[in-house]
Amino acid sequence: MKRRAFLAGTGVALGSLAGCVRTQGSTDQWDVTTTDSKFRPARYEASVGETVVWHNTSQRSHTVTAYQDRIPDGATYFASGGFDSEQAARDGWKRGLEGAIHPGESFEHTFETPGTYRYFCIPHEVMGMVGSVVVTK
Repeated sequence: MKRRAFLAGTGVALGSLAGCVRTQGSTDQWDVTTTDSKFRPARYEASVGETVVWHNTSQRSHTVTAYQDRIPDGATYFASGGFDSEQAARDGWKRGLEGAIHPGESFEHTFETPGTYRYFCIPHEVMGMVGSVVVTK
């Protein structure tokens, strides 16, 4: 059950926390958090047309960068920094940390095509900082 739907259906308010909290540090303002080396949750389920918000709750800078060959055919590519390809995002990071989501900042993307989207954090990919968004109709 989605947090927002849960809140609307029950009217429950938990101070500054909202809904059925699924991730450590999650609030109704974001869906996925970044820790020092993980996305939480690592797998997020969304509906077509839903905007997913990643929020950096760590003390390190991160990126949200789609694997270009691991998104559905016809889907819009996404990466923090607004890059139009995975290679451009990687080059931008090397050039000067372009696309960084600094501590306390957020990135969002609206998913219009159903399917599974796999993504990663450029500087922490080697540590296994990867995630996926599964979009259903």
